[in-house]
Amino acid sequence: MREVDVVGVRVEMPSNQPIVLLREVGGERYLPIWIGAVEATAIAFAQQGVVPPRPLTHDLLKTVIEETGNSLLEVQILEVREGIFFANLVLSSGVEVSARPSDSIALALRTGSRIVCHEAVLDEAGLTAPEEQEEEVEKFREFLDHVSPEDFEST
Repeated sequence: MREVDVVGVRVEMPSNQPIVLLREVGGERYLPIWIGAVEATAIAFAQQGVVPPRPLTHDLLKTVIEETGNSLLEVQILEVREGIFFANLVLSSGVEVSARPSDSIALALRTGSRIVCHEAVLDEAGLTAPEEQEEEVEKFREFLDHVSPEDFEST
């Protein structure tokens, strides 16, 4: 398993489909995962430190995990089949729960838990950005600094 960081979320054009972009820690590969608008908003909220007036589903799940005496040890992105990614939440009690990567990432950001990805997933779906594309990644990071969660709301 390789640890990954969340670079951020963006809307892919022209499909208007949100993606979350992960980057391999200490490596060169990026992992784009297409996600839903609700999950994109939840991830963006967590990255920007936005606290909604009422708990969102991921905030609720964090509270449930904590109130049952557990903590989220890590999120594992385990496989990709026919373009669909699969993940597990690994709790401190040893319980592993199957979950969508988008929900898992939103929860990991709220709990400060690490995110790891199976090497085979990075081999299959990961992208390596040549040095000249690093400038594009920096532009993407700048975009993330200025995007707001409302940008992901459906109209």
